[in-house]
Amino acid sequence: MNGLEIGRLLRAGNTGCVVGCRVTQLGAPAFGGMVRIPLDDAYQVFGLITDIHIADDGLVRQLVTYEDVPADVILDNRVNRNVPVEISVLFVGFEQAGRISHLLPPSPPLTLDVMYACSPGEMRTFLSSGRFGYLRHVLRSLDLPVGELLAAHLQQAAVAMPAEWLQAAMQELITLLRDDYATLMSVLGALSDIHLPDSTTGGAR
Repeated sequence: MNGLEIGRLLRAGNTGCVVGCRVTQLGAPAFGGMVRIPLDDAYQVFGLITDIHIADDGLVRQLVTYEDVPADVILDNRVNRNVPVEISVLFVGFEQAGRISHLLPPSPPLTLDVMYACSPGEMRTFLSSGRFGYLRHVLRSLDLPVGELLAAHLQQAAVAMPAEWLQAAMQELITLLRDDYATLMSVLGALSDIHLPDSTTGGAR
């Protein structure tokens, strides 16, 4: 089983990609969520969702000017029509021949490759490999809301990882940002607002 399909690749580069999907596929992906893009049986790319963009079209532009839009019209527009949705993903590592690396992938995925949401078990496999090397990909992305992205990611990682891992991840962020006070304060401020479970077991599947 490949898991929950989110969408298919529109375009990609060395550091990330954009995936297209339908509104009806938006039940699973969330800002900061971890995803994977299998390229063959022995190689797949991992990433974090950094933006979900719902574009408009001609009909939507007309509908928003109406005072009262019937509920069935809204439902029809969202479900039956192909509302354009784009999901931006930041690459944070890859798996090749069963080995996880927190480096950028050697080559990007190709157009129309399928992206899946990572299960708790798949997240645990990736996050428990190495020493938080994937965090540097997030911290160097100055055009992203780094603090909010990390907070969203760690809150979702709490489903898969034990409390000790989360504490170590936060300490690693403090160490990495010790010479960047402004970013450190932004990240710590965002992390202070996340709601973590009282205890985590790392046993979710």
